[in-house]
Amino acid sequence: MNIHGFITLTLLDYPEHLAASIFLGGCNLRCPFCQNGNLVLSPENEPSISEEEVLAFLKKRSGILEGVCISGGEPTLYRELPDFISKIKALGYLVKLDTNGTNPKMLRFLYENHLLDYIAMDIKTQPEQYAKVSGLQPDAAGTQKLLQNINLSKEYIMSCGIDYEFRTTVVRELHDEEDFREIGAWLSGCSRYYLQPYRESEHILASMRNPDVCFHAPDTESLHRYIEILKNTIPNAELRGKDIK
Repeated sequence: MNIHGFITLTLLDYPEHLAASIFLGGCNLRCPFCQNGNLVLSPENEPSISEEEVLAFLKKRSGILEGVCISGGEPTLYRELPDFISKIKALGYLVKLDTNGTNPKMLRFLYENHLLDYIAMDIKTQPEQYAKVSGLQPDAAGTQKLLQNINLSKEYIMSCGIDYEFRTTVVRELHDEEDFREIGAWLSGCSRYYLQPYRESEHILASMRNPDVCFHAPDTESLHRYIEILKNTIPNAELRGKDIK
């Protein structure tokens, strides 16, 4: 496991639980607005933390912390993920997985083997725009299969019985009302869906590739308008983020 980040206490990453967060390197998408561009483009250049060090800390904090969030990058790229989660579960922790949904076989395996308690799946945009917003070439070999896998993950998560959420990072330059009409139809009836505004950071993927690229958060009025559109098919759609009123 290539662990490149470890937050030892978070109140935000795992809903309603005191948790730690683990960040794994590598991803099969190239979303230009990604805040962890360093983990996507060049994880080998990031400081590493050993699995043994992480597990030793979690053993000491067992009974104080309640959960562990595994994020990235994209965690499901790792064949070793089930074994790693098994060790965390053996310490008595709940496990939340953050994923882009491109590996439905891994999601199914983890859930059916009682290794997950919560899944948070990123929804980049509506299906027709997915390749563009994910930083992929629409005609690239394998892109269509990738989108099929994302849809399979979405359908499995909604039907298998696990606690879950879908979420979209909203970027002014990449999303509009029509996108959320289409997403609302695509995710119709899902139990939780959050919109979170884009936030600037020093590791935005597109800026690392081209310093002249600049994205912005949508204005609050637009976010509320998107939520009203979504509520037609997803009554529990909500905004998430600091300072949103």
